Amino acid sequence: MLSERRLEVLRAIVQDYVGTEEPVGSKALTERHRLGVSPATVRNDMAVLEDEGYIAQPHTSAGRIPTDKGYRLFVDKLAGIKPMTAPEKRAIHHFLDGAVDLDDVVGRTVRLLAQLTRQVAVVQYPSLTRSTVRHVELLSLAPARVMLVLITDTGRVEQRMVDCPAPFGEASLADLRARLNSRIAGRRFADVPQLVQDLPDAFEAEDRGTVATVLSTLLETLVEETEERLMIGGTANLTRFGHDFPLTIRPVLEALEEQVVLLKLLGEVNDSGMAVRIGHENAHEGLNSTSVVSVGYGSGGEAVAKLGVVGPTRMDYPGTMGAVRAVARYVGQILAES
Repeated sequence: MLSERRLEVLRAIVQDYVGTEEPVGSKALTERHRLGVSPATVRNDMAVLEDEGYIAQPHTSAGRIPTDKGYRLFVDKLAGIKPMTAPEKRAIHHFLDGAVDLDDVVGRTVRLLAQLTRQVAVVQYPSLTRSTVRHVELLSLAPARVMLVLITDTGRVEQRMVDCPAPFGEASLADLRARLNSRIAGRRFADVPQLVQDLPDAFEAEDRGTVATVLSTLLETLVEETEERLMIGGTANLTRFGHDFPLTIRPVLEALEEQVVLLKLLGEVNDSGMAVRIGHENAHEGLNSTSVVSVGYGSGGEAVAKLGVVGPTRMDYPGTMGAVRAVARYVGQILAES
């Protein structure tokens, strides 16, 4: 275990290196921070931190920089989550309030996160496997053609055309719409097949084929839409950190183009708490020089998806964690109200 003083020295090194981009020396630390000890003592503490793998000496510079292990200890033990200021909170409200639909909410969230953190923002669309049905609308387009509209609790809207085996009257369509919504509105996608399996029996023999066709299309829609989708923004922000990536930024950009990699990065939706993955903790080799801060968002206290940012390991962790948490909370409120 490191002593309190050495933890303070590590905290100061991380803060200075993140702020100045320059390796940190013992003289600068004693001048900038009230550590209450001499430069010689700080030098000794830095030697211990280096021996234990928390800091390292890049090139022949006299200063030291934090390692992945040093950043990990900083995040776990030393860094609080920096709260957003009142003007920042107002800016978040103002930016997200005008969203007209789910695509707009996700698009605005990506832009906002990228602007607030000056990192790459990644937002996962609400997972339909965790969604519930808000409403099903059935519209007659022709005697034997119906449009099915599925609306979820997260504001997602899916439309499908249904070609019926026989003409279906307005009265029968209204009856099907009412019966369908009374059974499945507010219910999870996974529960729907069982809830509607005997619905055709409630109709006259000549209408059962059409009811079965409509239900088949509904169930296909539920299965299709469990595929996960993401939106990413702010990739250009990485160019500001060129010297933070050894050799080249290219492996990072290539990794960010792979949706499967990004979904794994954000982690499981079930684990909706704040997660910070640093450097080599990221399984994908192209992202070993980055850190990922992610958190779940959703309505009613349950996460339906995740959002987060990707940036260099030399990151303002308290500020980034604060921004990610604040945006996730507000997006959750929007989903709850929509």
